[in-house]
Amino acid sequence: MQRVIRNFSIDNPTEFKNKLFGWSKQYETAVWLDSNNYNQKYSSFDCALAVEEFTSIKTDYYNGFDKLKEYQSYTKDYIFGYISYDVKNDVEELQSKNFDGLHFPDLFFFQPQKLILIKGKTVEFHYLNMIDDELEEDFEEIFQANPTLINYEKRPNNGNDSVKIKLRIHKDEYHQKVNKILEHIHRGDIYEANFCQEFYVENTEIDPYDIYTHLNAISEPPFATFFRNENQYLLSASPERYIKKEDRKIISQPIKGTAKRLINKIDDEKIAFDLSRDDKERSENIMIVDLVRNDLSRTAEKGSVQVEELCKVYSFKQVHQMISTITSTIEPTRHPVDVIRDTFPMGSMTGAPKISAMEIIENLEESKRGLYSGTVGYFTPSGDFDFNVVIRSILYNSANKYISFSVGGAITAKSTPEKEYEECLLKAKAMKYVLLNS
Repeated sequence: MQRVIRNFSIDNPTEFKNKLFGWSKQYETAVWLDSNNYNQKYSSFDCALAVEEFTSIKTDYYNGFDKLKEYQSYTKDYIFGYISYDVKNDVEELQSKNFDGLHFPDLFFFQPQKLILIKGKTVEFHYLNMIDDELEEDFEEIFQANPTLINYEKRPNNGNDSVKIKLRIHKDEYHQKVNKILEHIHRGDIYEANFCQEFYVENTEIDPYDIYTHLNAISEPPFATFFRNENQYLLSASPERYIKKEDRKIISQPIKGTAKRLINKIDDEKIAFDLSRDDKERSENIMIVDLVRNDLSRTAEKGSVQVEELCKVYSFKQVHQMISTITSTIEPTRHPVDVIRDTFPMGSMTGAPKISAMEIIENLEESKRGLYSGTVGYFTPSGDFDFNVVIRSILYNSANKYISFSVGGAITAKSTPEKEYEECLLKAKAMKYVLLNS
């Protein structure tokens, strides 16, 4: 299916972006990707909106990657969607038997009828040629719209009494479970495990567009995502890229290491500096770098796996993060889906060795991860792709009025249960705040 491509110039990209997001509310299937103009070395656009299914694939994990490969090869077009964490069961002999309050499909991708990209002061419309007559009319409709802008800084934070946030694992039980992971580490079963816990709200309705807008405003991450498929929503303020393909180059950028932002500039710079030199945080990051290097080597040309950046600290509105960048050159005969299959799930959300870590955390966690710690992204017609890591995210099923957000941390031999619990609370802060104050 061919696409009609038209470019338009805009004077105010921020205003147009706000109008475009508001315009997207009319569609039951939509993916919104926003870089928040974060200065990235590997960036294809500032913002993207894909809406309205032409074709789609929705399936459980069984043969999930083969089905995705067939779908991507057949469409040879832009496709947007997600792979949930539980598609790990397609890669290895693993299971996901924990409680699931959300009931999202394990894998979902769609071929959008309408795709709109913002790059600087240029808007690109990529419409299927069957609906090209709607293109200019849509541009005028978006351009003439009044954006709904909410000043969250001036909104009174009186709290939302209808939102009762509960923990699936309470503090004492969390400490016990972390100690069990430490026993596995001391026995040599694993070196590191990413252990996660769920916060949830039952029987409550929210405005997902308002919640996402608020979450994105206070976080401004480079991989923010709003996803909707009918009654299922992802509201994500992810700072992390999972994996990207540019021609034959593969880029992975795992995050391990977190510190809070401080108001005083000198104190804030010091805590970032201390993070960069923290032995525990660096060891967490380096273990995952080694895991990613091994994963990428499965599809890479011999000798092409490189570490471009090791343990570099980047600052976001809420936290400082330690990020490494690993690259490789893909073998020319490899299918793009093979690269994702051979690196999934991302090491930053599992641990090392990967399979043993996944088995242990599955036994100790109380909730099915689902889309949390999975990935959202897209393929281009040429087979390039870009996918984030679904963290710092709120998941919502409006049909059963269930809201969920999960957080986790890497447990290593140097971990203490109390500090790991405090890190989880820090990561949960933004999601909890917007749910209580939107």
